Amino acid sequence: MKKGALFDMDGLLFDTERVFQETWNEKAAEIGVVLDPEFKYQICGTSGDVAFRVVEHFYGVQDGKTLAEEVYDRVSAKMAVSISEKPGMREILDLFKENGVKMAVASSTEYNAVCRNLRTAGIESYFDAVISGRDLEHGKPAPDIFLAAAEAIGVPPEDCYVFEDSISGIIAGHAGGMSPIMIPDLLRPTEEVIPLCAGIYSSLTEAAEAIRNGEV
Repeated sequence: MKKGALFDMDGLLFDTERVFQETWNEKAAEIGVVLDPEFKYQICGTSGDVAFRVVEHFYGVQDGKTLAEEVYDRVSAKMAVSISEKPGMREILDLFKENGVKMAVASSTEYNAVCRNLRTAGIESYFDAVISGRDLEHGKPAPDIFLAAAEAIGVPPEDCYVFEDSISGIIAGHAGGMSPIMIPDLLRPTEEVIPLCAGIYSSLTEAAEAIRNGEV
């Protein structure tokens, strides 16, 4: 078992990616845009300038930052009312806690919103650090967020798992020298991303069992 575990949040710890997609489509309808189905594949797991350029392309706007931040704020407001946990979340957190594994959340979501979601779910105390991609120059698929998270918990990147549901997140974890584990949510693993994964599991429950058994 490795000494560090870095977790994405949306679509991985919490069932929020569907809320994001719903809200992206709400905003598109308001301005008369019909989103190409490819949008969800391009936007999922991204942050910063990468996300803003995707928004500009698919929405046909010049200022993707303003539009994206409006969507982020709407999603945050919805999450403040209700948040749904992904299966196995508490199981894998307990497994790592019992074995002294340092843990961090590395999310593209704004820092205060991440912390609020963790508090709402009552799991804030599990984590030794929270890193937001909004505070970094390069978002996923660049490895910056995971490298910052590994440094924050004091564990070398090569001794860290990265848990992700997005393709861009897996690419980022692999680029950072970690062991990426994919728990697919809206997006299925592609031929490009499969070789980058240390494991692909249907749920965090299944991933916890594999780690417990020394399979990854």
